[in-house]
Amino acid sequence: MPVPGINGRTGILGIIGHPVGHSLSPAMHNAALKVCSLDYVYVPFDVHPERLTAAVAGLRALGVRGFNVTIPHKSMIIPCLDALDESAQAAGAVNTVHNIDGRLIGYNTDGEGLLTSLEADLGFSPQGTAIIMVGAGGAARGALASFCRAGAARIVIVNRSYARAHELAAFMGNRYAGTEIAVVASAEELKPYLGDAALLLNTTSLGMQREQIPFVDLGDVAGGTKVYDMVYSPPLTPLLRDAANRGLPWANGLGMLVGQAELAFKIWTGMRPPLGVMRSVVSSHFA
Repeated sequence: MPVPGINGRTGILGIIGHPVGHSLSPAMHNAALKVCSLDYVYVPFDVHPERLTAAVAGLRALGVRGFNVTIPHKSMIIPCLDALDESAQAAGAVNTVHNIDGRLIGYNTDGEGLLTSLEADLGFSPQGTAIIMVGAGGAARGALASFCRAGAARIVIVNRSYARAHELAAFMGNRYAGTEIAVVASAEELKPYLGDAALLLNTTSLGMQREQIPFVDLGDVAGGTKVYDMVYSPPLTPLLRDAANRGLPWANGLGMLVGQAELAFKIWTGMRPPLGVMRSVVSSHFA
């Protein structure tokens, strides 16, 4: 007996990763598809790294309309694609793929999803501001590129490995000349920048196990500095608890998770899901 609502014309969307069973994307996207009355279904595909090339070829051949990409495939998938949007080129990673008549186009909606969350959750826009960003990994690349495109005046990268952060700063500085990008690797180097920072952003996984972030002392930031942690589980990391105790505006990465998903949904379907649909799904998961 066929599954109700799924037929020969149903479009397929999905997510590839390894592992992928923990992903909230199927719940978010299927809820939005239902509300929008779109004849699609979104499914998870657990793809081992050794089978990535074959899996992408299979998704192309099967006419899957689009799919998200998560760890560990975000960079490895690039050679499998036909073209990259500017967002993916700058980030050096792909989290969304759109299949247009067999041509696979890679996007990175993480950075724009972050901007959407910052605006909605903290009323923050990067234009003309000074930002401190902790970390220089994959998540940092997308955030840094989006801040530069949005017109941030200065971004300071805080990272234990100076070389890695300097490489990232040089790459983005050449690509987006309008933003000053500095690198620091110690609390002493960071301290002069804390007083006028409009935003302090953690792009690392520090806090997921309730770790403290080295080098960062919120006691030195200005009273209006906003604090954002990409970590959303636990909802209140040590960094955010410190911000709350000091009366600083703060938000976790739940809004970014929703924002990047909403943008991917629009790439595939041409429409944004109704406001609040995806957020209600993930919020209920952490209730």
